Amino acid sequence: MGKRVLRPGGLELTRDLLSALEITADDAVVELAPGLGATARRALQRKPRSYVGVDRDEAAVAATRRVLAEHENRRYECRLGSAASTGLDADSATVLYGEAMLTMQTPNQKSQIVDEAFRVLSPGGRYGIHELALRPDDLEVAIKNEILEDLTEVIHVGARPLTLAEWCGTLEAEGFEVSAATTAPMHLLKPARMLRDEGVRGVLRIVFNLLRTPAARRRVRAMRGVFRKHARHLCAVMIVARKPTDARSLG
Repeated sequence: MGKRVLRPGGLELTRDLLSALEITADDAVVELAPGLGATARRALQRKPRSYVGVDRDEAAVAATRRVLAEHENRRYECRLGSAASTGLDADSATVLYGEAMLTMQTPNQKSQIVDEAFRVLSPGGRYGIHELALRPDDLEVAIKNEILEDLTEVIHVGARPLTLAEWCGTLEAEGFEVSAATTAPMHLLKPARMLRDEGVRGVLRIVFNLLRTPAARRRVRAMRGVFRKHARHLCAVMIVARKPTDARSLG
């Protein structure tokens, strides 16, 4: 429907993520699933030494390449590939991040992607994620299952958010050391958040597209209903973790 910012914590949490990653001109940056390139554009404002986007969707790769074309640096590229098997060299990046993509993976797929991030990062490298989360950490299993079922029904793909403690545990299980973690309200479809993320023209574009697409309008209404129903237990999470300086990768 024309919505460009699809991160659970909005642009504000994306900015927090990039700030916590402390990208400088010395960094080799890798982004998993850059999508439309919105975060890539902000990361490149920090002028890293190199940037590689990896996305399995050809349209997303093309969109990110258009963003990269705004820069003359020949070490900025985007390629087709899997987040769980990027094809990048081991210990080749100093910063690696991904947003709103681990949530949709199974537990095994989450582990594979985090393990790949660990492999690609050099010792001391920083790994950042921005995902959908559940709260509190001791949320009852029955409530958690209800939320997962409702999300899957309206999003039409399996959504498997974790609690903050579980997200941290997923990173730590693959060898990372968590250095920063914060949560934010999950207001993805609230008018105030949309206005901040999309701007007036963007919101008007979305409204126009919804008005002329009844099926999409019904789906968005259903999504908003689920988000309101479970607002107490849904939030966005941003985590930055480091690969230990004495760690080495295989492959």
